Amino acid sequence: MRIDVLTLFPAMFAGPLDVSIVQRARSAGLLDLRIHNLRDYTHDRHKTVDDRPFGGGPGMVLKVEPVFEAVEALRGPGTRVVLFSPAGRPFTQAVAREMSTVEHLLLICGSYEGVDERVREALVTDEVSLGDFVLTNGGLPAMVLVDAVTRLLPGALGDDESAADESFSHGLLEYPHYTRPAEFRGMKVPEILLSGHHAEIEKWRREQSKLRTARQRPDLLNENKNASGAQCPG
Repeated sequence: MRIDVLTLFPAMFAGPLDVSIVQRARSAGLLDLRIHNLRDYTHDRHKTVDDRPFGGGPGMVLKVEPVFEAVEALRGPGTRVVLFSPAGRPFTQAVAREMSTVEHLLLICGSYEGVDERVREALVTDEVSLGDFVLTNGGLPAMVLVDAVTRLLPGALGDDESAADESFSHGLLEYPHYTRPAEFRGMKVPEILLSGHHAEIEKWRREQSKLRTARQRPDLLNENKNASGAQCPG
């Protein structure tokens, strides 16, 4: 898989994407990650990428010309062009899994007051948002997307079942985990996990996932009910 990132701050990406699972995926040839400076697609001596908004108002807006030039230089026939925006659909595990099947993602990191609307109208195929809050620019969301998508690539985790059996993979939070010692300061590991009865352990884990989700994220259970209802004929 190839991911290109278009940003004003390429130095942000040095470090977080050079370690752990993303780094191993890159070394193994599973991920071809390329970071591009938007200023490299300007042609004036000041490398201008922004200007004041028409109609007035605070802040600056990313200019249309360098973004168009960059996207047109980097995209191919099957490229998904992703813009990080408060107006985008929420980025969930399901969205990450969907994007992990794409051969080429091109991520546009917005800055300042955002990008010229013509970028959204003519170039963008996907808009995503990490949540209802504001960040300084799209660099951090891009890193989150790269990490979430990379760990879903076949072979990235070593054991592909790890990605299939974790929080949100089945619309539920993950069950509790324990390791040695079996008792610590009076806190004991549930006996069922020490029993060796794998079928009963799986049953316990499913129940614990449902209980934890109901207690901490009941909205996920409501979403699952709505989704199930939408699939059933009336």
